[in-house]
Amino acid sequence: MHRKVHVRFGGESTVTCQTGSRGLPYDTNPAQMELLKNLIGNNHGSSFYVTGDDWQSIYAFTGASVSNILNFQQMFPGSKQFILDMNYRSTPQILKACLNLIKHNVKKIEKKLNTHNSDGDQVMILQASNEEDEALRIVNEVMDLAKEYLYRDMAILYRANNQSRVIEETLSREKIPYHIENGMTFYEKPEVKALLDYLRLIQDPHSPEGDDALKGILNIPNRYIGKRFINQLEEYADNQGNLYQVLKKMPVDVPYLRKNIREFTQLIDSLIKRKDITEPAEMILMIREALDYDNWITEDDIQRPDDNLIANINQLQMAASKYQTIPALLNYADSFKELNRKSEDGVSLMTIHKAKGLEFPIVFVIGFVDGVLPNCQGDVEEERRIAFVGISRAMKLLYLSYSTSYLGRAVKISPFLEEILGKK
Repeated sequence: MHRKVHVRFGGESTVTCQTGSRGLPYDTNPAQMELLKNLIGNNHGSSFYVTGDDWQSIYAFTGASVSNILNFQQMFPGSKQFILDMNYRSTPQILKACLNLIKHNVKKIEKKLNTHNSDGDQVMILQASNEEDEALRIVNEVMDLAKEYLYRDMAILYRANNQSRVIEETLSREKIPYHIENGMTFYEKPEVKALLDYLRLIQDPHSPEGDDALKGILNIPNRYIGKRFINQLEEYADNQGNLYQVLKKMPVDVPYLRKNIREFTQLIDSLIKRKDITEPAEMILMIREALDYDNWITEDDIQRPDDNLIANINQLQMAASKYQTIPALLNYADSFKELNRKSEDGVSLMTIHKAKGLEFPIVFVIGFVDGVLPNCQGDVEEERRIAFVGISRAMKLLYLSYSTSYLGRAVKISPFLEEILGKK
């Protein structure tokens, strides 16, 4: 369904509102509700209908409000409510898990979920010791399921984008094709790629790769250097050497630019001297601290609960800790540029928010850890609706996974998992 509003003025006005479109938020905010009220007005000849599901309202971070649907009949006295409770997607076992979970929300419209679908398997739980072990167990299941199903029949869903790294790495290691819904691997995320480009420049400032990296990071963080300056630098560099070498001797008339460039080259030169005695993870930490990088990437960021920028670069540093040299880390990160990740016929990887409105025969929802799902910063009922959306994407088989440690620390199992299993 697509968002649609139809208004006809005259002796009778008709308003039709439908919510829902792949890739767009489904939920409405208070301003949209006020718009609807104004469209209807006091005209008793008006008629309109809306469709929605309060159990799947998960876009509060965009300003959406579940109250729009919960309080709809109070706002429009005399309106009629029709509950569509027949589910054509999932097995009875998956629907039972969904109901077990959502019944713990207080703010909701009471309804049941019915289906004529045949019985299926019970919800399967995968326990792991850490994220790497969790990813391995999931991928082993994927390989086993691939004997009967296509890779494109499977989806791996997670609460936040930073959780994708270990899954991507494990799928790639096993040469299993996969597709990321937003088309961007973990190592291509802007905040991650910038740090890798700093490493590329530090590792080999006199190479074509160093030139490309320099162009990408010269204004990260903001040094008030635009494309015009980059073009001038490239023109000045013609037949005079690599860009970094030329940057250090190119005359710059604007005082603040000259100062910013001098500070940049001083930092890079100091890090170049340490590249052979510093491991990648430590070098990344030095860059973060020298640039006050963490504050910079979050300064103007609109916080999204499914994409924590600091968590992403922490994941990069964790990945870097496995490598002794900068070239080894860069070679590994570059391996994700292969076509493996772009296969539309591969396993789908996406956040739960991206998955809303979609369905797959087999769904893995990972990271059922307290603090992750539910997110420690989220409203618990919103978080429960997010988990509900995730598990209700499954048609035939549903896997839920968790680890007993996360980011190197012991963690508790998500309370949602016990609710799903009917233990609460």
